[in-house]
Amino acid sequence: MESTGRFGLIAGNGQFPFLVLQAARSQGIDMVVVAIREETFPEIEKEASAVHWLSLGQLGKLIRTLRAEGVDRAIMAGQVKHRQLFSDIVPDLKMMQVLAGLATRSTDSLIGAVARVLENEGIQLLDSTSFLRPLLPEPGVLTLRSPTGEEQRDIDYGYGIARELGRLDLGQSVVVREGACVALEAMEGTDAVVERARSLANGRPLALIKLAKPNQDLRFDVPVIGPGTLDAMVRANVRVLAVEARKTLMIDRDDLIRKANEHDIAIVAVE
Repeated sequence: MESTGRFGLIAGNGQFPFLVLQAARSQGIDMVVVAIREETFPEIEKEASAVHWLSLGQLGKLIRTLRAEGVDRAIMAGQVKHRQLFSDIVPDLKMMQVLAGLATRSTDSLIGAVARVLENEGIQLLDSTSFLRPLLPEPGVLTLRSPTGEEQRDIDYGYGIARELGRLDLGQSVVVREGACVALEAMEGTDAVVERARSLANGRPLALIKLAKPNQDLRFDVPVIGPGTLDAMVRANVRVLAVEARKTLMIDRDDLIRKANEHDIAIVAVE
């Protein structure tokens, strides 16, 4: 039976939620927004007709809000920083029940459990890129410059490490220098990994490889590259970036590629 309910957006930080709202609006869809007080940019108020604010851990309130608004399909968009899992946020009873049932408290396992609770409540979670397919790159070189032979070897080496890192549900990003692994992502995020690699590389050129996890659930977790990542790459002398084709959201893609070209950085989408 076709849905007659409304679309909802569960918004984290960054520009991702804004892109979803804009893309939905271009298709005549007005989304109800639930914004996370600790994460979502306050400017979201200007982009949506209905915005409800709640804190991390208020799963019961999230469900009540969505149901009261008649939402039966929702999208999660925007990062919730991994370190928030270890903050002093107090979970409500519904969230405590979810946490009690987790074997591990990785981001994927926690949000996956939340997704199951939402679906049990009649709220279907959609792929977070449902409205944004044109922003996911196809395979190939995206910049004017292709990777050099040495850079391609670093990409190939880092690819295997990133795949294993994702299989272990630890992170998505690896920084490589001349066939050696410089930094791995855990809960700090890609930009912080690049900054850490910068402190270790002594100015030597670096390669950044960012892949989706092997069983990435795109309903709530999609790799994202944005302006902040490109800025961090420039500071750290990252000369090449490899992202996963069709599974990586590139925020402000045209500006990213233009800036990469200005700094002679190669960007390639790999499969």
